[in-house]
Amino acid sequence: HLKQFEANRMVDFAEHRKALLCNDAQSIADYQSAMGEAVKAVSAWLQNDKMYTGGSIKDLRAAISFNPSKEGLGVQQSLQRMVELFLNKSLKVHHPHSLAHLHCPTMVMSQIAEVLINATNQSMDSWDQSPAGSLMEVQLIDWLRQKVGYGAGQAGVFTSGGTQSNLMGVLLARDWCISKNWKDENGNPWSVQRDGIPAEAMKNVKVICSENAHFSVQKNMAMMGMGFQSVVTVPVNENAQMDVDALEKTMAHLQSEGKIVACVVATAGTTDAGAIDPLKKIREITNKFGSWMHIDAAWGGALILSNDHRAMLDGIELSDSITLDFHKHYFQSISCGAFLLKDEANYRFMHYEAEYLNSAYDEEHGVPNLVSKSLQTTRRFDALKLWMTVEALGEELYGSMIDHGVKLTREVADYIKATAGLELLVEPQFASVLFRVVPEGYPTEFIDSLNQNVADELFARGEANIGVTKVGQVQSLKMTTLSPVATLENVQNLLALVLAEADRIKDAIVAGTYVPPID
Repeated sequence: HLKQFEANRMVDFAEHRKALLCNDAQSIADYQSAMGEAVKAVSAWLQNDKMYTGGSIKDLRAAISFNPSKEGLGVQQSLQRMVELFLNKSLKVHHPHSLAHLHCPTMVMSQIAEVLINATNQSMDSWDQSPAGSLMEVQLIDWLRQKVGYGAGQAGVFTSGGTQSNLMGVLLARDWCISKNWKDENGNPWSVQRDGIPAEAMKNVKVICSENAHFSVQKNMAMMGMGFQSVVTVPVNENAQMDVDALEKTMAHLQSEGKIVACVVATAGTTDAGAIDPLKKIREITNKFGSWMHIDAAWGGALILSNDHRAMLDGIELSDSITLDFHKHYFQSISCGAFLLKDEANYRFMHYEAEYLNSAYDEEHGVPNLVSKSLQTTRRFDALKLWMTVEALGEELYGSMIDHGVKLTREVADYIKATAGLELLVEPQFASVLFRVVPEGYPTEFIDSLNQNVADELFARGEANIGVTKVGQVQSLKMTTLSPVATLENVQNLLALVLAEADRIKDAIVAGTYVPPID
């Protein structure tokens, strides 16, 4: 019986090799065939004019089921199933009516780069796991540093996106602040990495951002053990930018209470309004109080490549650290971001040596083990997407594609202001339009509900994806007009759908007979 059991469990290496991407004739043939079929399926999906065909949450939940089996479906059948289950039910982010979020259409070169990234499966933590990739990322970081005005250098790293980059900014700022203001028992600067956070610092160290800053500021401070209580928000002006007078008063007040502001997080491109805070003035104020300045330029950082609007980021070079996201207005596939640090010496606050990854010996010999600069260990070579896109397009065409969204946004804002039944809520600065439907004579108490449900109805039918947010206490619709191929006519057609849908459901909402599509 034992011999029979062993015979039954003999390894079929031919099947192992076929299932793995490796130097095996059948594996390579299957890979080429399946990749060709996948590309054909994506091409057909791209040519379907409907923005979304998945239906409501209820419809989609009923259609999706995970069905593992002992035998498996095989490559072809599994691919066919996923084309129907996932691809054909996915949102088309390239569609001109898909404008709800900072969720961009992607560059062809980014998609090509993904094939190379996935096939090679390099890991960016140590040089011996990503020999070419490590050296390429270092060069791209140097280029980005020069573009923001930091000058040549290697202090920076690619990240999963804005939340992680912002975490690195506030983490280094906090530990830098504590090292300046607290001493250990030997009289040396306090090391949070070694000794944890002093009890006094838990209560007294603060981070400031505007009330419109990204939620990751609060989320990250909570994850760092400081809690939401460590974040102080200041109001914004009529353009949704940080109110610098309020900032200076807040910092002075905190100082008078014995608090220490470790960092001010300025935003270059707020999520809703696209507002860019007054960067130069904020730097002046942080210098006065001895605080770190981090700039969350996850969205607005695209303007470093702008042909026409680079001046909107004047002052970015004065910061201590910067967040950039390339899966927003740089049109890269998710995920792709970067963190830039002005003074490389400040990496000491997160430095850790693991002998098998970034030994002192390697460091002495200049080996680029990038785990030293990252919160991640295993990490994809996402930098390749930006590298290939910049080299293929050139900076001028890339800048033109970035600038188109700014121009379109201003045209759309003018159109809304001239259209009955629509109201512009904030004068746009970058590539976001905040507006609402306001039918003539419609009861005020139902306007918020009307706008929410217009957006939900259009999405459920696959007609449009429009964002829903708040401007003050007012329910607002949002269009993030960053697409480099969307036109004013596309947006006019979308707004006609918005007005028609509002007209269709408005009376039922007032009468109390309306059933929302989300239920």
